[in-house]
Amino acid sequence: MKTIGIIGGMSYESSIHYYERINNQVNVIAGELNCARMIIYNVNFQDIRKLMVNNEWDRIGEELANIANVLENAGADYIVIATNTMHKLADYVQSKINIPLIHIADCTAKKCKERKITKVGLLGTRYTMTEDFLINRLKDNGLEVIVPNDREEIDEIDRIIFDELCKGNVLDESKKYYINVINKMIEKDKIEGIILGCTEIEMLIKDGDVKIPIFDTTQSHIDAIVDYSLEKNKN
Repeated sequence: MKTIGIIGGMSYESSIHYYERINNQVNVIAGELNCARMIIYNVNFQDIRKLMVNNEWDRIGEELANIANVLENAGADYIVIATNTMHKLADYVQSKINIPLIHIADCTAKKCKERKITKVGLLGTRYTMTEDFLINRLKDNGLEVIVPNDREEIDEIDRIIFDELCKGNVLDESKKYYINVINKMIEKDKIEGIILGCTEIEMLIKDGDVKIPIFDTTQSHIDAIVDYSLEKNKN
């Protein structure tokens, strides 16, 4: 069994899901008292968020790369960034370590293609929807990616993530708002599936809430992590 190094805490709500599900899925597959070998470095998200707001991404990149090195030196065989938005810095982090980084977009694109779906909508933080770091990675995997183009919608989707979901607050009116945005994309853009491109959105949107398949980046990432842990995937 390989050791997974997880950079978590962004937010801690989603990191809980990573810890619980990885261990559960490894146990289901391996049986007996088996659980995952993992090392978690939990950041203080408030510190990271301040740097995000001030657009100090270089400092965030240095921090995440330093953490990845700590995890590598502690014995991790792979690195995982347990959040979508910080994959903005994934290539930089990968360049500073000697072990593979399991990229969340690659894992999600694989799930989409398994369902033979190539035209997808993408929801996430403002950074994920307006910048190209995740979109281009999904496109490199053969997907056509559509994001909301209404600035008010982008801002509200982002606000709900940071002001509500990152704090563990799941509100019915926010769920309805997301469903309405997805349904508009189905009608206008003819998307075949929707990617929940933020690790907290799965708290709000579930299978069956809309009429197209939902691809949760959190679960896609976790499934791949389990495979790497149990050495089903090899680089």
